[in-house]
Amino acid sequence: MCGCDRGRPRTRPPSSRPRATPTSRSSPPSRPTPTPEAVAAYLARQHGRTAQGQGYSFAVADRASDEAVGGIGLWTGEIDTGRASTGYWVAPPVRGRGYVTDALRTLVGWASGLPEVERLQLFVEPWNEASARAAVAAGFEREGLLRSWQRVGGSRRDMVVYGLLPRR
Repeated sequence: MCGCDRGRPRTRPPSSRPRATPTSRSSPPSRPTPTPEAVAAYLARQHGRTAQGQGYSFAVADRASDEAVGGIGLWTGEIDTGRASTGYWVAPPVRGRGYVTDALRTLVGWASGLPEVERLQLFVEPWNEASARAAVAAGFEREGLLRSWQRVGGSRRDMVVYGLLPRR
C-alpha cells in the first residue's frame, strides 16, 4: 500500500472478497452481473499489475467499515516518458458522496512524490460530468477531446483528456 489513507475513503490493496464489483460500477446499468469467475479474474489482474510493471491498483474503501466501494489505480505503462495515468470507479449506491474526489486527491498526492511521474493524466467519457468534476477538484485541467480514443464494451468511444503536472 502507498500510505494513501487520508480523507474520507481508505485506499488499500484489493481483497479477494470485494463488496463492490467491477461491473457494478458501469453505466449504463445494462451490463451483465459478473460471475464469481469474472470477479476472481478481475482481482487477479489487479494484484498482478505491480509485479508486471503496469502500475498500482487500490480498492477505495469506506473508512469506518473497510467495505470496498470502488477502485483507483495509477497506470505506469508510459512511465519511461514521464507519463502515468489514473482511472477510478465507485459503485452506484455510493456515488455523489465524495469518494472519488477524495481517493483521487490521495492518489495524486502520493503519485506526485514519485520522481518518475512528470505528468498525470486521466480520460473521461464526455457524458460523465461527475467524473469530470472530481478530476478538476483534484487539480486536473481539461485539455481536450480525443475522438474515438478507446474501445469500451466493443465500441469506440470519445474521451476527454485531463492532465496534471505535479511539479508545476
